[in-house]
Amino acid sequence: MTPKKTRLHRSELAVPGSNVQMLEKAPTLGADIVMLDLEDAVAPDDKEQARVNVIDALRELDWSAPSVSVRINGLDTHYCYRDIVDVVEQAGDQIDAIVIPKASGAGDVHLVATLLSQIEPAVGLQRKIGLTVLIETAIGMVNVDEIARACPERMEAMIFGVADYAASVQARTTSIGGVDESYSVLTNADEAAERERHWGDQWHYPLARIAVTCRAHGLRPIDGPFGDFTDPEGYLSAARRAAALGYEGKWAIHPAQIELANEVFTPDEHLVEKTRAIIAAMNDAAAEGKGAVSLNGRLIDAASIRMAENLLAKLEQIERRDTEEMAISEPPHRPEFAISSATAKRPPSATPSRSSQASPAP
Repeated sequence: MTPKKTRLHRSELAVPGSNVQMLEKAPTLGADIVMLDLEDAVAPDDKEQARVNVIDALRELDWSAPSVSVRINGLDTHYCYRDIVDVVEQAGDQIDAIVIPKASGAGDVHLVATLLSQIEPAVGLQRKIGLTVLIETAIGMVNVDEIARACPERMEAMIFGVADYAASVQARTTSIGGVDESYSVLTNADEAAERERHWGDQWHYPLARIAVTCRAHGLRPIDGPFGDFTDPEGYLSAARRAAALGYEGKWAIHPAQIELANEVFTPDEHLVEKTRAIIAAMNDAAAEGKGAVSLNGRLIDAASIRMAENLLAKLEQIERRDTEEMAISEPPHRPEFAISSATAKRPPSATPSRSSQASPAP
């Protein structure tokens, strides 16, 4: 009974629990993971109703295509324990992971893990629910290694929460996840030439720090939001930067960003062909007793094989996901369907558990 640590995670759509229309559309929008949000996207007066909406959505909608996570409220709020207990008790068979916001240390992870370990057998869940943490505070960044080690049997991923991180370190920034011209340097003064400005990336350190920690502990590094959903070029640039650092995916705060994330974190055909050529060349070299070989004027060795195998493993995940989506039958017709906002719940037997539905790609 273990979570799927290698779950496909190119795009993660954040959906406010208070928005019923968005909840209804979310399973069909093509994101690898749908994150149902009870925290920052929900106003305090709407917290309890949002929790009801999320439970109803989990029980009544078809979640066989994406993986599903739920972002609970912070452990320093009185909403948190009810988020975990109510949602997992009533709809835990539809949840793949709980997202812990503003993780500050190993204790935060252990608290949520302990509650899950009590609820799962109490309600007869057959799958262990995974954990994902948001690193979005200065103290969380300081303790990032102990957080990663906290609960290896549940921990799946770390997400860089750039907005709250910027607030925590009191960074000057003009947009969520964007760049700032103030973080730049000028070339040396020269009377004969105009000085040039070279922009830097003020988020490079936290992004790189999280990536290294995740890879050291077998977790998935995921980039957080890009606030301007009217700027696809800016989003693509931010996603490509994260991909270059080893990230597996990025948040989407708007459906228009899903396809962009899937595009960036899916290996392009040219790279796939090159990778397969490397594998073939190294297999030929191994048959001849060689440890390294030249391919198109470049040396390839065992390290090249490891990089190639990582890429092909990701490609296989994507191909399995595409195959499984095609195999999913049309859902039964539900005329005039809408998520109920009433507190009365459909009996548990009315909705098949995720273990009886087509599983998302690991």
